[in-house]
Amino acid sequence: MKTGKIIKVSGPLVVAGGMDEANIYDMVRVGNAGLIGEIIEMRDDRASIQVYEETTGIGPGDPVVTTGEPLSIELGPGLIESMFDGIQRPLDAIEKATNSPFLKKGVSVKSLNRERLWEFVPTAKVGDIVEAGDVIGTVQETAVVLHKIMVPFGVKGAIKEIKAGEFTVIETVCVVETEKGPKDLMLMQKWPARRGRPFAKKMKPEAPMVTGQRVIDTFFPIAKGGAAAVPGPFGAGKTVVQHAIAKWGDSEIVVYVGCGERGNEMTDVVNEFPELIDPKTGESLMKRTVLIANTSNMPVAAREACIYTGITISEYFRDMGYAVSIMADSTSRWAEALREMSGRLEEMPGDEGYPAYLGSRLADYYERAGKVTCLGTDGREGSITAIGAVSPPGGDISEPVSQATLRIVKVFWGLDAQLAYKRHFPSINWLNSYSLYEDTIGTWMNQEVASDWAELRQNAMSILQEESALDEIVRLVGIEALSERDRLKLEVAKSIREDYLQQNAFHEIDTYSSLAKQYKMLKLILLFSSEAERALDAGVYLDKILKLDDVRDKVARSKYIHEDEISKMDNIAEELKAEIDTLIKVGGVQNA
Repeated sequence: MKTGKIIKVSGPLVVAGGMDEANIYDMVRVGNAGLIGEIIEMRDDRASIQVYEETTGIGPGDPVVTTGEPLSIELGPGLIESMFDGIQRPLDAIEKATNSPFLKKGVSVKSLNRERLWEFVPTAKVGDIVEAGDVIGTVQETAVVLHKIMVPFGVKGAIKEIKAGEFTVIETVCVVETEKGPKDLMLMQKWPARRGRPFAKKMKPEAPMVTGQRVIDTFFPIAKGGAAAVPGPFGAGKTVVQHAIAKWGDSEIVVYVGCGERGNEMTDVVNEFPELIDPKTGESLMKRTVLIANTSNMPVAAREACIYTGITISEYFRDMGYAVSIMADSTSRWAEALREMSGRLEEMPGDEGYPAYLGSRLADYYERAGKVTCLGTDGREGSITAIGAVSPPGGDISEPVSQATLRIVKVFWGLDAQLAYKRHFPSINWLNSYSLYEDTIGTWMNQEVASDWAELRQNAMSILQEESALDEIVRLVGIEALSERDRLKLEVAKSIREDYLQQNAFHEIDTYSSLAKQYKMLKLILLFSSEAERALDAGVYLDKILKLDDVRDKVARSKYIHEDEISKMDNIAEELKAEIDTLIKVGGVQNA
């Protein structure tokens, strides 16, 4: 290990001399307290180091020791249900080691518990030829997650020895005879955080990640293996949208990264997730969740590393064949950390002071999402769905982070402050948002849910767009200037907005809608539209149609029908048709 000396300290940036044997992205120990840092720039023998801990108390002349290794993530049993900081230090272990609820400098703890025993069940046997990605055994990590122990990258050969029983993560469970000699395999492996884990083949995402949020699943769906951005101003509901997707999305593993957000938001996650019951498994949601917390009062440099920690853990579970979703809240705070370090390095600033490489760094992160065929001989498939919140100052999405993100992702859920002020949640603006997976997922929905799904969606979106145009006329000359058919469109659009798109994240039933329920709800609203038009054609006045309060109220309240009872919507549809038939029979004759 090579030792250098500190020359300069500038907040989280430390410059050390005598580091000619060190490499870019090496991890180092800084000062007498041994603070954790990472080399981000080399000039001759001078290394610029971003320190992941508070740098007060260190100064020129203090030692810097390089470890010769990059920032690496420990991957193995013990990840699920854990809460780590930005560089994968378990927060409960830090609290136990320091006897303090606050982070203290120079604390060294292992990412994975070295003492806990795990029951290893071999699935391979002596003599089997294995290669990178092959599963050699399993560990039941939680009641929900079966942790697959895989052959690390770069290892290939015949199994010489494999044992069953209880082991810690650093005990040898298997010996593989490779060309270079025997290789001991443990339950744990390491991987550099800034390098994507390899896979056999990347595939086109085709199936949706069902979130249970109607405005997303119906109008702006995201594919399993896709990437989405959620930009919006303060108070528009970015965090609640991400929480809802984390709770109800049909991914098997959830990695939630709190990147520079307020501490009380992470507290909500920590308090809520253990109490939430996963509808698919009946177990606590935490049984399939990994939390990474780097709140706004934690060291800024660790914020830059936390999304790489999260995506590396996601890739590890993807390689097991799981569908993983990663929530980054928020990438704007990550970009601010990037800007601060760039400024201290005295680099040439780009737009609004962000570094010129902002776009490429964002692309590095989002491109690690996707649906892949994993390494290994069994050809299993896994996916990572990346959802990043963006917090543009003042809600202005023309700023650099939002624009760089939108060039990369294929789904844009634009949150609207005006909708939030009207208490319309999720406050996703249906006129500004888009999904480039719409056609692919529309085909899937037509095959798997209902043959007319895409047609219904298109009809509903057309009505919402026409409402926007009609609103301009209403503001100019009043609603009386509209024809009865146009006034009907406004009523139907209002029903789509308030009865379908608006969803209560805290209501026991309304918080989640299955695809089958979404289909029946939308069909019911559009049935009212078509039946009302039939009545208008028969000469019934619009006012009489709108006075069908009882059946219209049932349509509006269909969102509160339990998933087990959605057949009730068919009864409402029959009742609606009967009411319209009665109006035509009576009202049509009177109007004739």
